[in-house]
Amino acid sequence: MAKYTFKDFKSDQEVRWCPGCGDYAVLAALQKVLPTVCEEKGIDKEKVVVISGIGCSSRLPYYMDTYGFHTIHGRATAISTGVKVANPELCVWQASGDGDALAIGGNHFIHAIRRNVDINIMLFNNRIYGMTKGQYSPTSRLGAITKTSPYGTVEEPFNPGSLVLGAKGTFFARSMDTELSLNEAVMLASSRHHGTSVMEFLTNCMIFNNGSHAELSDRENKADRIIVLKDGEKMIFGKERDKGLVLENGRLKVVRIGENGISEKDLLTHDSHSDNLGLQTMLAEMKYPDFPVAMGVIRDVQEMTYEDGVCDQVAEVTSKSKIHCVDDLLKSGSTWEI
Repeated sequence: MAKYTFKDFKSDQEVRWCPGCGDYAVLAALQKVLPTVCEEKGIDKEKVVVISGIGCSSRLPYYMDTYGFHTIHGRATAISTGVKVANPELCVWQASGDGDALAIGGNHFIHAIRRNVDINIMLFNNRIYGMTKGQYSPTSRLGAITKTSPYGTVEEPFNPGSLVLGAKGTFFARSMDTELSLNEAVMLASSRHHGTSVMEFLTNCMIFNNGSHAELSDRENKADRIIVLKDGEKMIFGKERDKGLVLENGRLKVVRIGENGISEKDLLTHDSHSDNLGLQTMLAEMKYPDFPVAMGVIRDVQEMTYEDGVCDQVAEVTSKSKIHCVDDLLKSGSTWEI
């Protein structure tokens, strides 16, 4: 098997996103992590497929030196499912925006998660339709003023984590375009997961929604506004590493270490592999300013995948069938000679 580097996954195409777009960071992370993915899985890069729908982020397959498929609006997950089920040996990565995946593609998105198809979904969330020039999306903030909501939206936005875990997803992680190392760590964890992996990347749209996640990406304050969850580690955050999360009466609560007798041992310890869907959902739904926004791998549990089920079913039916070729099929049932 070839030994790959970052450059082996860069295509010869000019990257045509706006300067400063958050999508660049996610693209770079994928190109950096795929050599490790191929090495760990023992595959050549010809086994890697990148699939997308429609939108700014969906240009990503052109910038990857892999096989790829730029599909139609909202249908990336359906195509990804077909590719993986038809050839389970392929390593499938999908790029979709918040509109592509959660609006027109919402049904495909939740049913792929329900089926637990072994695909890696990169959900680019900039809270706007960028390619079509600034309409509000399913994740736009309540009250957002856009081309299609000049007086402000009157809709509560989707929380992608809530959708994934509500569909009993087996893997959900979140990162942000400015968190370069975390982007790679999340992708590597996704590739190691057997089942549907959804990675939400909070990205910025410089042109139509600049400051998409400014309250979290601001360097001065982000340590107090995000918490990076790591398995086996206490849920601690803050500039001084003096804040943490506890459960009180079944609800999450932010506490300060050293106050009211709270010590580090009282804080929650993260376990993404636990099947505690309730706690993981609470973590995924935390939002600023009441809570820090959770980053990192929030849920990572194992269940049977859809394509494994299909392959097992085909093998079982084949082993019991009396029909093994077309000739057997033609001669089965009622036949006669004339």
